[in-house]
Amino acid sequence: MKRHIAILPIALCLGFVQHVQASSPSALSDDVYKLAKDDVEQHYAREKAACDNVSGNAKDICKAQNEGAEKVALARLKAQHTGKQADKDAAVEAGIDARLKVAKERCDDLGGNPKDVCEKQAKATYEKDKASLKARKEIKEARDEAAETKREADYKVAQERCDGLAGSAKDACQASAKARYNVN
Repeated sequence: MKRHIAILPIALCLGFVQHVQASSPSALSDDVYKLAKDDVEQHYAREKAACDNVSGNAKDICKAQNEGAEKVALARLKAQHTGKQADKDAAVEAGIDARLKVAKERCDDLGGNPKDVCEKQAKATYEKDKASLKARKEIKEARDEAAETKREADYKVAQERCDGLAGSAKDACQASAKARYNVN
């Protein structure tokens, strides 16, 4: 129950951040980003202190969960601030890394073969998640490249149509083609 109450300010903050971002096409302002970042850092400082009340491997798990959650929250906030795909990918990667660290800490409660299986499973899940992220990046790059190739081909066709004109009509046609296909 305490954990849900402690997470409420972050959820509200991130909800506000998403609302601000949805209401305007631009990224978060620097002021909003700084305030949200400070709130996230303060929240997770309190969460880290709460881990001191636990002992043994449960303390290690608690710390790993909080550190991972903080890194993910900060990475997502940065992605919302910049709007860059690289920052969005970094946030996903932070989540993948965080899940691996928590899973490894949970494996420390086991011994012998069950511990080995647990660690192998954690590593396998990590590798699959990383591979999925890489595949999504490659698919996006392929789509972007295909769109660029199509745009260039369409521009060449438009230029060819303009070549059949003369004078100001040709100039207007070429200017229109450049604008339509975003060519400088």
